[in-house]
Amino acid sequence: MHRVLNDIQFKIQNAMKDYMPEVSSDTLEEGGRVYYMNGKNGTEYDWFVNDHLPSFMVFYNDEKNLGAAKATVYIDGGIAIYLYNENGEHLAKEVQTFLDIEEADLLKLAVCLRCNADDKKMWDAAIDRIESDILPDEIAEAEFLDNRKYYEPSIRRKEIMGKLCIVSKKVTREGWKVGFMLREEIHDDEDSGWQFFAGDEDDEYINDVENVELCRVYSIAGIDPAVINHIDSSVGTRLIRKSSEEFEDDKNQPAFMEKWK
Repeated sequence: MHRVLNDIQFKIQNAMKDYMPEVSSDTLEEGGRVYYMNGKNGTEYDWFVNDHLPSFMVFYNDEKNLGAAKATVYIDGGIAIYLYNENGEHLAKEVQTFLDIEEADLLKLAVCLRCNADDKKMWDAAIDRIESDILPDEIAEAEFLDNRKYYEPSIRRKEIMGKLCIVSKKVTREGWKVGFMLREEIHDDEDSGWQFFAGDEDDEYINDVENVELCRVYSIAGIDPAVINHIDSSVGTRLIRKSSEEFEDDKNQPAFMEKWK
């Protein structure tokens, strides 16, 4: 097994011994085996979009089969370990540490996992069952890096989600879904350009600073996921909600209005 996978396993096991000594191997799936959870997004997506590898997990061996430990390994070598007691129902401890590895070597591990897990359709497998000692060649690494282009839309959306937007308090305080959204000129690196409204606000309401607020785009997407499909639209975009889940180009038609809570 790849030395870094060994190190990840060692850090998880040590953290569990230090902070959850009451949890015995008998209560864990396969005695506490560590699994590589690439089945949701795949190695490339998480590497390029989320800046980390898919999670490494240890599970409880009971009916609910919840996680006992979850480790997130970031592309700079940082590792966050989350420990759950009460059979996975409660977050007991978060441990932050680093792996002894250069970023270039961690990239090689990502390529190795893509080639020997994803490409072989090994999803959410125990790490000791992945042929991680078979290291990729330069061609495989170049292909992996070139595949970043397929994730550019997701990367752009993630960047925008972390930026600021202007939102009507009818959305944030009164519980209306976004009925009208427009993207104006971007003023600085923190500005997304997006403005979100319920859809029936008049100029007097909008021009009163007490009726709008600044927040991160992801907070709006969190309460109204329908906006995500349009979040990387160009400056000048104006969209009106036409149903619970759909928007269309604004042509001065009334917005479909609905509460999200």
